[in-house]
Amino acid sequence: MDVIKRIDELMKERNWSNYKLAAESGLSSSTIANIYRRNTTPSISTLEAICSAFGITLAQFFTEDSYTVQLNSEQRDLFRRWVSLTDSQKELIYKLIQEMK
Repeated sequence: MDVIKRIDELMKERNWSNYKLAAESGLSSSTIANIYRRNTTPSISTLEAICSAFGITLAQFFTEDSYTVQLNSEQRDLFRRWVSLTDSQKELIYKLIQEMK
């Protein structure tokens, strides 16, 4: 997979500039520019920051299916908190959500 091409696709879907990607990912503009200038694959940590900005996981980034779920900032925050919970905490929250139907 061409990682830079995939980043371009995701940026075009959102109508983002390199500057917007840098701001949303917390990376410097020079980091984003260097990816393109040097035509190099970003490190895993850089790619994780980019994926986080897009509201997707690394797995979604590398999926061949073009369908991705876009999360807003509140949903990303919930997801980040969810992954740090214990199994019993997740079970309790899941039961609570089920009761809200």
